[in-house]
Amino acid sequence: MCCQSTKMKQVVIIIVGFLVAYGLNAQVRVQGSVKDNRGRILAGANITLKGTYDGTTSDSTGKFSFKSFERGSFVLVANNIGYKIVEMPVILAKDSVEVNFVLKEEISELKAVVITAGSYEASDKKKGTVLKPLDIATTAGANADISATIQTLPGAQRVGEQEGLFIRGGSAEEAKIIIDGTVVNNFFYSSVPGISQRGRFSPFLFSGTVFSTGGYSAIYGQALSSVLSLESIDIPERSEVQVGFSPIFLSAGFQEVAKNKKSSFGFSYNWVNLSLYQKLVPQAPDFFKAPDFHTVDANYRFKTKKNGMFKMYAYYNAGDLAVRNPSLDSIGLKNAFQLSNKNFFTNISFRQFLGNGWKLNTAVSVSYNKDRIVNEVQNQQNQKIPVVNIPVINFSQFNLTTRQWMVQARAVVDKRFGAINTLRFGTEVWNNQDTSLYSNLAGSFGSTISDFYTAAFAESDLYITINLAFRPGFRLEHSSLLNKWNIAPRAALSYKVGAQSQVSADYGIFYQTPERRYLTNNAEFDFLRADHYILTYQHISNSYTFRTQVFYKNYISLLKTDATGTSAINTNGEGFAQGLELFWRDKKTFKNFDYWITYSYLDTKRNYNNYPIAAMPTFAANHSGSVVLKKFWVKNMFGVNWSWNWSTGRPYYNPNKSSNEFLTDRTIAYSSNNFSLNWLPKLGKANTVVVVGINNVFNETQIFGYNYSNRLKDNSGQFINSAVIPPAPRNFFLGVFLSWGVDRTQQNINGNL
Repeated sequence: MCCQSTKMKQVVIIIVGFLVAYGLNAQVRVQGSVKDNRGRILAGANITLKGTYDGTTSDSTGKFSFKSFERGSFVLVANNIGYKIVEMPVILAKDSVEVNFVLKEEISELKAVVITAGSYEASDKKKGTVLKPLDIATTAGANADISATIQTLPGAQRVGEQEGLFIRGGSAEEAKIIIDGTVVNNFFYSSVPGISQRGRFSPFLFSGTVFSTGGYSAIYGQALSSVLSLESIDIPERSEVQVGFSPIFLSAGFQEVAKNKKSSFGFSYNWVNLSLYQKLVPQAPDFFKAPDFHTVDANYRFKTKKNGMFKMYAYYNAGDLAVRNPSLDSIGLKNAFQLSNKNFFTNISFRQFLGNGWKLNTAVSVSYNKDRIVNEVQNQQNQKIPVVNIPVINFSQFNLTTRQWMVQARAVVDKRFGAINTLRFGTEVWNNQDTSLYSNLAGSFGSTISDFYTAAFAESDLYITINLAFRPGFRLEHSSLLNKWNIAPRAALSYKVGAQSQVSADYGIFYQTPERRYLTNNAEFDFLRADHYILTYQHISNSYTFRTQVFYKNYISLLKTDATGTSAINTNGEGFAQGLELFWRDKKTFKNFDYWITYSYLDTKRNYNNYPIAAMPTFAANHSGSVVLKKFWVKNMFGVNWSWNWSTGRPYYNPNKSSNEFLTDRTIAYSSNNFSLNWLPKLGKANTVVVVGINNVFNETQIFGYNYSNRLKDNSGQFINSAVIPPAPRNFFLGVFLSWGVDRTQQNINGNL
């Protein structure tokens, strides 16, 4: 029995040994190395034999080796994070196999250079943003006005007597504001002489803001200097009811979100009346009818299949005001300006993913604005005076009614190819019609001007490497009013010099149709034109942002008018703007404390409108800047905000000077320190925000320019003047906002961190 057991063990050992020897002989060694396309060793790369469990990882020297029982033709796969997968065919026979992999870096949105094209972006979603949407609402001195917050960024001038965006030496007409792809024809409330007006739209309507100071994308046009693009929110998080009140306004609204989170609709009403406020805070001009405005808006949104989105927004506003100022042309008389305004805007947008990397964006909008202006000369009893033997006074009495219609439609198609390369092309049409009726003692004069504008455009985001991106583009435009075509090339090149740093260069030709109100004769006009050259360096992380730009803008074609400034002569005007800009933001150094500092240097001259010579325009300052501070105490749900906005003096027209000294006078430097606080108490089930604000805390003197008499002179023979100043040296704000449904506490906390 013992012998038999011994023999069995010997047989088993022989069989096992034979199998082991056979197995060792049957395995094939697969070996090699892994490097990137720059020849650098890649450790930790995964090497697998496709369709099997065999494989290994590369070691610290980039080499790998493993054995397999498989025989025949297979595919060997090398995979490493941040690199493209590489597959190599191999034949496994008796001999060993050697494969050397070369992996190329995979370009991804998270790692790739960002094509900035001279823009500042405010978004909760995208990489490389400078501001968040809540920054617009919490910046001291801005009073939740989008354009006022934009004015704290480099390149934007602060012009206190006129509304609009004045960018890098450009006039307000040179900037376009866009909502969901279409232009808003009257983004600001209608003009009042000497008083800047705020924007019509709440910042809480929008989830993203892109502010371009130049060199903007070819998908937009008709702006010589700048584009501010606003993207409305999609489906809100939850249903909500909102109420707001203060001494100057009452508001109420709601958002209703479907249970499946795929659609929503909302409505709001806002009433603004400054009667009580102007009694509490005396105003320099006599507002004999305080500003009174009623606004309603509505929205509807729903998600389509394949993650598409349909959005509709409608806005209507009606209001009026009236203001008196002493007349400079006759002692004891007053100029009375009365304005009645009606404004309507609606936008319908649709975006849809079509599959295979294709995406469609379409939008249609209608804008309408009606202004009725009555300008009178009144006596001390505030009564309209009869006809006098002073022509300049007689012609100061007039009625003007203007209507502006604009219909716009556009379509943009995106095709994604490669990793993140994109081809983008599309077309758009605008139909504008402006009518005006002007009447004075000499009679009535009416005009209607129409323009049908068409454009086609294309551009591509090409990622040459993960660190180098190029965006070429062009825009083809036609204006029926001018009966002319133009073609505008654009280009942007961005290079990543560090994990969070990059440099970029932008170039472009930008055209714009002259303001239609000047084109009342049959003369031949060209498109206005400006060429942009921009160099940028930026470092953006979650905690710090530093950005600097140098730019040169060459105005090749600007509008020239007659001496009165009312009728265009030609488009032979010219000019330039050049400068340096700095932006620094720090959200980390001090706990729960956020600040940014900006500086802009601008050198500009232009010969346009009725300028007799090339001169620095009245809306430009050589030096300007802002300091914005925000501190939030999370435990107490309390935030304090401060801003200081400043600029050197701006030119103003002095008729006592000769034409050779045109616009050589300067106002005093501008300075304004502004304070606001926001407190988030919990009142029952309501989410509450209390906001208090004071503008120009230190009561600093602010002079925006001077108005001069057309006929009265002082004892030295100089035309008398009056300084253009704010209606009140300080502005105050107190508001309480209640909402039920969405707790915005965390949003406010995150926005202030």
